[in-house]
Amino acid sequence: MKKEYLEAGKIVNTHGIKGEVKIMPYTDVPEILAEFDRLFIGREKSEIIIEHARVAKNMVIAKLEGVDTPEQAEKLRNSVLYMHRDDLELDEDTYFIQDLIGVEVKDCETGEVYGKIADIMQTGANDVYVIKGNNREYLVPAIADVVMSTDIDRNEMIIKVLDGLFD
Repeated sequence: MKKEYLEAGKIVNTHGIKGEVKIMPYTDVPEILAEFDRLFIGREKSEIIIEHARVAKNMVIAKLEGVDTPEQAEKLRNSVLYMHRDDLELDEDTYFIQDLIGVEVKDCETGEVYGKIADIMQTGANDVYVIKGNNREYLVPAIADVVMSTDIDRNEMIIKVLDGLFD
């Protein structure tokens, strides 16, 4: 099931005297978070407008509408920020990690169910899906030779097991 709001980061500190906040982004590309015009804050997911934002040392420094003093900014410390799914366009065959967790993984030839995606390791070269099921754990590289199809709506990923993959 797709989540409407996705965790984007957390306000970890104030910055300067104009009410800016320092945000620890929950992405390996902080520039993406700095591009948003709006985010949502807290459990209520209240909309907040981003007046401007920039990246500094892998953190995002943002000026939020209506937050004009360090004291106002301090009250937001430790607040989780969310993005609305519709505010971010993904390329085809690109998925939110949160959408992949729990997806059932099946063999393209036999239909055997290996289990469900429990975690995703980001290795640099390509992601690796951690599949848990059948009383074992499988590591599946997220590459075109292995992942034949992914259907989030059907909660299903079809893979081709290459020789030696599970040995």
